[in-house]
Order: sequence, then structure tokens, then C-alpha cells
Amino acid sequence: MRIISGTHKGRHIPILKNFPSRPTTDFAKENIFNIISNHFNFEDTAALDLFSGTGSISYEFSSRGCREIISVEKDFRSVKFINKTIHDAGLDNIRVVKYDVFKFIEKCTQTFDIIFADPPYDLNNISFIPELVFERKILNKNGWLILEHGKNQQFNDNQHLINTRSYGSINFSIFENK
Repeated sequence: MRIISGTHKGRHIPILKNFPSRPTTDFAKENIFNIISNHFNFEDTAALDLFSGTGSISYEFSSRGCREIISVEKDFRSVKFINKTIHDAGLDNIRVVKYDVFKFIEKCTQTFDIIFADPPYDLNNISFIPELVFERKILNKNGWLILEHGKNQQFNDNQHLINTRSYGSINFSIFENK
């Protein structure tokens, strides 16, 4: 895994083969961040990374200069790995929260410009994520929720959906708080 762009561009982050999560591929990450960078000024952006796994998305936000990133992950090994990577790379604008994502959203009082969610593709309640984010009002006006998911998940009937992208087996649905 590597950081695609920004101040830490090209930095390789080694992951053990038996790591408990699946990082977003470099190809998909590069493409979705190209889309994001055409819409947001990262220096003015607060980002929330849900189901952080390896922390790959948080590192991209940090490297691009986001003012604040909260990375939420419940797996202890993942949290430990993210914290070590943050320390080793000096990514001091990332704060890691070890917590269940759904409970975090329910209790969250902060708002964000970008929320990136990369749940396990086989998670039963993926379809509730957009509903919960908009219900809890944690996304700023004109902010985006980007949901990574498998090919069988569809959100075409969601009123906030503005775009979908597919990169091989990786799919992104982008929702906007208009």
C-alpha cells in the first residue's frame, strides 16, 4: 500500500499478509481522490474515515493537507497499526477512535465536509449508512458521503446520490448534502 499524492506521495506502508481488512486499491484510490480534489479544497476540509481498516484513506486525506481527519475503526489490531503509521509518518492531523462505526455516528456531534465509508462488503447493514449519516446531520452543506461497496449494492433510489463510479470490483457511491 502506498500514499498516492500530497506531501507523503509515494510513501510505502507495509501491511502484513494476514491483516484483518482489505485496503482500497491504489488505482481506485487515485481515481476517487481525483474526483474529490476537483470539488474540495483539502486545507479547509474536515474528513471522517469510517471503517478505517489500514488507515489508507486517512493517510491520503492527511497527505493532501486536510485540516482534520477522524479515523474510526473497531478492530484493535487495525487501530494499533493506524496509530503506529501516524506516529512513524508524522501525520498529526489524524485522530483515531476505536469504536463501532454505527454507535459513533449515533453519538457524533461534530460535522464533516467529507465522510468516507469503506465497510466490509459483506456487512448486512451497508444500506443504512447513508440514511444514518443524513439523519444524524453530521455532513456539512455541500459535503459528500463517499461509500465504497461491492457491485451488488445499489443506491439509485437515494435522493442524495449524485454519482457512482466503478473500478473493477470496487464501487463508490457519492452522496451530497445539498
